[in-house]
Amino acid sequence: MKKLLLINPVGRRSGYLLSKFSTFPPLGLAYVAAVTPSNWNVKIVDENFDKFVFEEADLVAITAFTTTISRAYEIARMYRERKTKVVMGGIHVSMLPDEALQYADAVLIGEAEGIWERVINDFENNRLSSKYVGVQMDLTTFKTTPRHDLLHPDYFWHSVQTSRGCPFNCYFCSVSKHLGKAYRQRKPQEILNELEEIKGKYITFVDDNLIGYTTESKVRAMELFKGMIQRKLHKRWWMQTSINAADDERVIELAAQSGCLYVFIGFETISQGMLKDMKKGINLKIGVENYKKVVDRFHKYGIGVLGAFIIGNDNESPTYYKALAKFLVHSGIDVVQISILTPLPGTQLMEQLQGEGGLIYQNFPQDWDKYRFSYLVHRPQGVEIDTVYIGNNYIKNRIYSFPAYQYRLLKSFLNLKNITNFYAVYRFNHGYKMGWLNSHYYRKYPAIFKFNP
Repeated sequence: MKKLLLINPVGRRSGYLLSKFSTFPPLGLAYVAAVTPSNWNVKIVDENFDKFVFEEADLVAITAFTTTISRAYEIARMYRERKTKVVMGGIHVSMLPDEALQYADAVLIGEAEGIWERVINDFENNRLSSKYVGVQMDLTTFKTTPRHDLLHPDYFWHSVQTSRGCPFNCYFCSVSKHLGKAYRQRKPQEILNELEEIKGKYITFVDDNLIGYTTESKVRAMELFKGMIQRKLHKRWWMQTSINAADDERVIELAAQSGCLYVFIGFETISQGMLKDMKKGINLKIGVENYKKVVDRFHKYGIGVLGAFIIGNDNESPTYYKALAKFLVHSGIDVVQISILTPLPGTQLMEQLQGEGGLIYQNFPQDWDKYRFSYLVHRPQGVEIDTVYIGNNYIKNRIYSFPAYQYRLLKSFLNLKNITNFYAVYRFNHGYKMGWLNSHYYRKYPAIFKFNP
């Protein structure tokens, strides 16, 4: 049998990615493995656990995000020097296929499942093309289950995907360009069958929005939650969703009953003006003044809230950072993720900054290593770079230092009224805190402003 090596590279870690509680299986590779012809021996090599060591293979396929692309190119180079064919895919490669072709024999743009059999057939017949464009799969008829058995057994979370695509077009996100604006959904029964096959208890739904955006998608989510309850799956899980998920209390109640630990919501900022610049329409509609009501709605059913915020936007100031820190301490948000605004390939933000000459680092592909959400790679207008780093330290010092940190944890314990859900919240808080304490900006920049804003 011919051997196919599927590789998940891991680049330089920083921030919350330093915590193993925040790492997730490379589900895309498990899907590729599932659609590989049965006459191939398939192995997934995952650097989340073991640094890659060269091993022989007939064909190598590598996936990569922008944060891991430098390492992906490094591994690809090892194989091409030994005349082994390399195929590369993933969101970064899909956005910059010509760059990737400098390091690979072929690139796969978009979704792999519908075209992978052709890639294999072309390789077997010595006619591998340089570019393959995958179609957007009809998830109502696509019944392939990913090869969870090939993923590393030591992951805490087991990844499941129930939908693809996003109708929104936030200026810092490339999901809609990569997976399309149409929100495509798998049928609840197919998802439930997959969940039954997974032996592990803890599930992460990797959808960009599990509940979705329409009445139809909410009905599907409720069918899924009801099915998890009726089948007595006893899974504990978390999801990403938009702020409008709090509109329908019945959805939240069923999510809680089916085992939801917490939800990941992109609040992004407490500035209406910044939300407008981000084209975060759904947040503008709900309103910053209603953020706490959203959190309280989830707490009513014992579900924790992981709130994501972005700093490094134009015209931020020490006054803004102090207001944000105060809000985070008292908002009831259980876990806070603060990322530095990072322009990724395929986003409107990247196009704008490239057009304006606003990138600090653009010696690609070498500089992609800096595009990891904890490093300022552009020049925001109206704010000094050092001020952003100091603001980052100031906010995190406020939320992770005594007595605010203990106060936040106590509030979460009282709000959730569920020891398992609280423990998940605690673990994530600890992971984010340790990620900050081990970061370059923690060591280099102060956590206080030495002047009055």
